[in-house]
Order: sequence, then structure tokens, then C-alpha cells
Amino acid sequence: MTTQTPAPGTITMYSTTWCGYCRRLKSQLSSQGIGFTEVNIEHDPGSAAFVEKVNGGNQTVPTVLFPDGSAATNPSLAQVKQRLGV
Repeated sequence: MTTQTPAPGTITMYSTTWCGYCRRLKSQLSSQGIGFTEVNIEHDPGSAAFVEKVNGGNQTVPTVLFPDGSAATNPSLAQVKQRLGV
């Protein structure tokens, strides 16, 4: 997968199946009606490289990509909402 900027009002969340923080954020996003695309970095080497790039060489998840091209590591729901303006 090539890293693509998400549509306005949505995010791309880079995650793994075993990440508790990822599961929590997915649940919170769904409950708030915030659209997201999930990418499992264990199945997509290109996305794993992106996560490493924005996290100083570490595969830290969840890493969230916003429509403005910026990224955040393990953001709270409030931080996501603020960045999306919702």
C-alpha cells in the first residue's frame, strides 16, 4: 500500500491485531461516527516503513494520518476530533 492522505473528516490508522490501544481507538472512533481506514502494518511493509519514519524508527501503533498530511502517535479521541475539527 502506498501511503495516501485520507479524505477530509477521516483518518488512516496504522495498527496491529494485538494492539489494545488500537482496539480502544477504533471503538471510540466508531462510537463517534468518525470515518477511518485501518491498515495492519504487519501485513503491509510499506505502511510499516511509514510508521517507522514518523516514529523515529519505531513501529509504534496506533499511528494516525490526518487529511492535512500530519501524523500522531497514540492520540486520544479528543486529539483526533480536535485535529479533524469535529
